[in-house]
Amino acid sequence: MILLTRRTQLPATDSVALSYDARKRSRLRLTLASGREAGIFLERGEHLQGGDRLITDDGGTVVEIVAAPEKLIEAIADSPLLFARAAYHLGNRHVPVQILPTEAGGRLRFQADHVLADMIKGLGCSVAEIEAPFQPEAGAYGGGHHHHDDAADLHDPGHGPHRSVPRIHEFKPR
Repeated sequence: MILLTRRTQLPATDSVALSYDARKRSRLRLTLASGREAGIFLERGEHLQGGDRLITDDGGTVVEIVAAPEKLIEAIADSPLLFARAAYHLGNRHVPVQILPTEAGGRLRFQADHVLADMIKGLGCSVAEIEAPFQPEAGAYGGGHHHHDDAADLHDPGHGPHRSVPRIHEFKPR
């Protein structure tokens, strides 16, 4: 079994099709398109996208990650306002969403869930079940949850922490 441990830009020598849920895992055993057994071993919290390439430590194999087709709901909004409302309500439920443009409003894809489909249909979108690769938005800060033990890094979107650590020991009464 080969072990894929880091990303690369080198040309792929093999590939593997993975669902969105599998691409969210940082540890995974799989079978490549060539039939070879492989394991993915990445830093916890790293997510893969279709088109990413992973390489073995010895550099002998480069594997391209392919977003596998899966059952999705596609919601089509016929106006920008309806599109914004649908996106808001899905985002408010922390649903991973793929955003696609249209001439009038927009399309949203999310993993098949009849309750969410009914909610979006109730807002006025047309809804259809489809099978397609799923590549949801990564999120405002690059996706993936990263857990830090460092209290000084409570929430760092790339331009410094939003909150400072309480400094109770520095309080001096007057």
